[in-house]
Amino acid sequence: MPAPTPSARPETSPIPTAAVAHHRIPLDPASPLRDRGTAEAYVASVCFKHGPPRLVGTELEWLVRDAADPARPLDPAVLARALGPHAPAALTGLAPHPLPTNGHRAPTASAPVPLPAGGTVTVEPGGQVEIASPPLPTVGALVRAVSTDVAALRTLLANEGLVPVPRASDPLRPPRRLLQVPRYAAMEASFDRIGPHGRTMMCSTTAVQVCVDAGEGDDVAHRWAALHELGPVLLAAFANSPVVHGRRTGWKSSRMASWLALDPQRTSPPAVAGPDPGREYARRALDTRLLLVRRDGDGGASWDAPAVSFADWIAGRTDPAPTRADLDHHLTTLFPPVRPQGHLEVRYLDQQAGDEWVVPVAVVAALMQDADTVARARAAAEPAVGRWTAAARHGLADRVLRRTAGELFAQARRTLAGLALADLDTAVLDLVDRVVTERVQRGLCPADEPLDDAEARVPETEPPPEHEPESPTGPRLPTGGER
Repeated sequence: MPAPTPSARPETSPIPTAAVAHHRIPLDPASPLRDRGTAEAYVASVCFKHGPPRLVGTELEWLVRDAADPARPLDPAVLARALGPHAPAALTGLAPHPLPTNGHRAPTASAPVPLPAGGTVTVEPGGQVEIASPPLPTVGALVRAVSTDVAALRTLLANEGLVPVPRASDPLRPPRRLLQVPRYAAMEASFDRIGPHGRTMMCSTTAVQVCVDAGEGDDVAHRWAALHELGPVLLAAFANSPVVHGRRTGWKSSRMASWLALDPQRTSPPAVAGPDPGREYARRALDTRLLLVRRDGDGGASWDAPAVSFADWIAGRTDPAPTRADLDHHLTTLFPPVRPQGHLEVRYLDQQAGDEWVVPVAVVAALMQDADTVARARAAAEPAVGRWTAAARHGLADRVLRRTAGELFAQARRTLAGLALADLDTAVLDLVDRVVTERVQRGLCPADEPLDDAEARVPETEPPPEHEPESPTGPRLPTGGER
């Protein structure tokens, strides 16, 4: 079904534009996009915003389960009651109020109340609860603020007999979508046509996401490349999802394995992180097929998309012509391991147990502290570049990843103890030291540790081979029991 026609404007009232890379970008989001060059220029301009690296942020997700019966399906009404005024509209079933023409929210609208330190609560399709922090100027300030909000969230959940799952994947329950909204219905239908991993990703996995500034000038390409080159080592060190839907998959990060197998065009790392990331990402975005088409105000119509890329849509393969708002929404359906959203969003880290989310946040921030730190980190990571499948499969049992992790974590620890990050609490440094000593230096990751009695219900399986060649097409996961 085609997208609704954008509002027409009289030809005597021209749409204002802004010049970006020699293209005139319409400022009106309802303006049609008529050529690929303009769309690429727009993507590059909004996805990579240049500026000195001053801010850091995080988004933390948790699966939630009943404290007394971990296998019980999550009741969305109970979760909504637990979150109270912090619950998003998608969970409570209240449609957000439209914006009036003056751009201010209607007086009757009620936005979710932020947590005490300013974090915003959202809920993912399977009922995963997420805290999105505001961007803050130091890692110490970020950790203190988010720790306050995490404690508040745990109290809210505990009041209704709910607890966060200490893994990045659901070890017991099958994937079940709780949010009945058009976006997630269309995503689920589209991913179902590919295989079972879409439902696992949407409903049964969680992450620690770290957000850092893109930088300025030539540093943008270096920071973009560094986050990808560090990826396999950090993925391996923090892998924490060995059990999914009642079975041991043989992967240390079943979460990342699902992402890599899901839809490589949409979810895989770039083959090469080149010198012009804005242009390269823009090309990728336009060549990626549509996952869904937003149809607000169309009587609850399906958001299912035709089988074309966004570039095909611009070229007229489906009508009507796409708008800038359509392109903005298309960008939210791309899920690479590092996603540019003005800042750079690291998406490849599994959620950690307890308060250990602090460690990947601090380590990423330390390794991206400044240009010299980035250069040293890239040099140290070089032996393990591209070993995404080995990292997800074996964690630090892979010898190359283990050796590389030792050097990278030593670098991160030196930076964390330096003057540049002097406001970091001693408890954070102690926690990083403990993780490095007890796990990283021993070639272990969180997936190697038993965390709670719930996983005792899952039978052991034959362990995978110690080493497995990298797969050029992504991981091959067993699919039984994943729906």
